[in-house]
Amino acid sequence: MRRTIAFLCVSVLAAAAAAAQSKTVTKAGEKITVVATIQQIDSTARQITFRNADGSEDTVTAGPDVQRFNELKVGDKVTFTYYESKVFQLRKSGMPKATTETAAAAPGTGKLPGGTMSRQTVQTVTVKSVDMTVPSITVTTADGRTVTRKVDKKSVLEGVKAGDQIDITSSEALLVSVERPK
Repeated sequence: MRRTIAFLCVSVLAAAAAAAQSKTVTKAGEKITVVATIQQIDSTARQITFRNADGSEDTVTAGPDVQRFNELKVGDKVTFTYYESKVFQLRKSGMPKATTETAAAAPGTGKLPGGTMSRQTVQTVTVKSVDMTVPSITVTTADGRTVTRKVDKKSVLEGVKAGDQIDITSSEALLVSVERPK
């Protein structure tokens, strides 16, 4: 619940991995759906307390970009559906590094509040090492961090070597809808 609510507040994000010399690898998207019930609303602070199906509660602050806040009511059921996909492409020598981010939000068209938020980022990482026995890859990010990740398919690491650069395109979307109890 906390992870899904964080996406509502922060917008939408994504992650990384590797590809073979002439391949583009697309990792199958992840879909997470959480239904929570509004327990309390503080209109002055724009805070909403949600209760998850397991009974846990989280309080989040709805920023000024959350429209139709005043239409929310205690007891409303809010559905958060989060999608994620990743594309990894080995960068050819001499191509400029890619570091971009785009985001979009669209209000829902229904009678109750809701909407869709999405974000796509493209980052370039440099391969530090490849371990075919695990299999795993260690990369250095644009901000100097070293990150090691296990790779699902050993075949995507074939031909990848230290010094190669990989473009990582990450896409996420969050759909939010509200239902009144019957």
